[in-house]
Amino acid sequence: MMWTKHVRWVVAVAGCALLMGAVADAKTLRWASRGDIQTMDPYSQNELLTNNFSNLIHDVLVERDRDMKIGPRLATSWTIVNETTWRFTLRKGVKFHDGSPFTADDVVFSIDRAATPPSQLAVYARALGKVTKIDDYTVELKQDKPNPLLLEHLNTIYIMSKSWSTTHHVEKALNFAAKEESFAARNANGTGPFMLKSREPGVRTVLVANPDWWGLKDGNVTEIVYTPIASDATRSAALLSGEIDLVPDIAPQDIARVQSNPALKVYTGPENRVVYFGFDQFRDALVDSSVTDRNPFKDRRVREAFYKAIDVEQLQSKIMRGQATATGCMTTAPAGCLDPALEKHPPADVEGAKKLLADAGYPKGFEFTLDCPNDRYINDRDICVATVGMLARIGVTAKLNAIPKTVYFPKLEKNETSMYMLGWGGSITDAQVIMDPILHTKDPATQKGFYNYGRFSDPALDKLIDAAASEMNVEKRRKLIIDALDLQTKEYRHIVLHRQKLSWVAKKNVVPVLLPNNLVRAEWIRID
Repeated sequence: MMWTKHVRWVVAVAGCALLMGAVADAKTLRWASRGDIQTMDPYSQNELLTNNFSNLIHDVLVERDRDMKIGPRLATSWTIVNETTWRFTLRKGVKFHDGSPFTADDVVFSIDRAATPPSQLAVYARALGKVTKIDDYTVELKQDKPNPLLLEHLNTIYIMSKSWSTTHHVEKALNFAAKEESFAARNANGTGPFMLKSREPGVRTVLVANPDWWGLKDGNVTEIVYTPIASDATRSAALLSGEIDLVPDIAPQDIARVQSNPALKVYTGPENRVVYFGFDQFRDALVDSSVTDRNPFKDRRVREAFYKAIDVEQLQSKIMRGQATATGCMTTAPAGCLDPALEKHPPADVEGAKKLLADAGYPKGFEFTLDCPNDRYINDRDICVATVGMLARIGVTAKLNAIPKTVYFPKLEKNETSMYMLGWGGSITDAQVIMDPILHTKDPATQKGFYNYGRFSDPALDKLIDAAASEMNVEKRRKLIIDALDLQTKEYRHIVLHRQKLSWVAKKNVVPVLLPNNLVRAEWIRID
């Protein structure tokens, strides 16, 4: 589809259903996962659990429904004035948790704050363009180039109160990697369905229902008590004993045991999340490596050797136990890959990997440190332990450094890593959501490449990514995306492992809504 000049598209809101209040009966949801929320600042860390709580406390302008389709939230309608200008009408009568009114000033402030480093949402906020207040309930977004994913990007920006942020001196996002503290680290003020009652990092976080929320709350949860429980066995035990109502990250080895318990129910489905390894392709010499005069990962042959050494099928059968699907495509979901040929992950080839290493000048391998989280992805540490063994078969000694995500992600942000594990997911299935932040050269002006922790630069790849970001012709854009993903694959910039599958476990009387973005939408949960 081609956009022509002066095209206008108006989306109207279905009004009265959204104004329904919560059902009368009140319930507490006791929820546990392996890690903790990193910060209450909604732009400081782009991480699933942190985003989940931001989504419960804050509203966005446009939201996804149960079918993952985008519709109105704080914006009731929007018009495409031309291919680079969008105008949004805002919902009236909405109040923040502190009682202050929501207006266009808060939207302008929030988008500007999200676009300013050290915000980890800057790559999405900057893609929205310049935000301007037209009146108290109208804002306009104007881009330099057309953005075919503008609504997708807008869905990622949580709306904060300008007056609250100014009063508490949190006009900029908290720098989590620098261990910065601010009022926004443990406090929050949104317009969303739940309000922050208390926050004890590493111990407990409590939310209570917002009695004045304007939206449709068809569940009956009035309090959320979140407890981080790092041990898989301890989380499962808490479920089985009845201490916990919901665990959205049950360990694969525990699924059979909880399925046999008549008081529990397992909910399964695909997740929009790809897990992969990345390499430092920037430094002249690796950190903490036996090779001191060069960086082996700058050599494509070494990266390919690692790719061939890692047996993803064995990881699926022995470690993931069916809780993941192997893929070779660097996209969060098959829908974003566009080319089925890229989905297939070639089988392991140990002898081929040894030959590649020898050709690159490492016939006896080398030693380096592999960094991994131990509380973020399904069986993350176990995957890395298995990977260490697989690399040993080709003569490479990988020293495993498996650490909690609160320490791990700041380490990556400081680029203090030689090889690392990362997962990427969320609501957006389009390949651009990975190409811009992960595959692009780091660009301070656009914030593209923010998560390119390997710091590689490929001008040919950048050209394809940038062209796809503003191409409104569907077929032309499809070709650009396929070419970009194909180039990334052939250069072995990353080792793509798999896409995770979701397995939530809840008490039989707790009825959650399982979504492929893995967000716990507590406002939709019913406790009978």
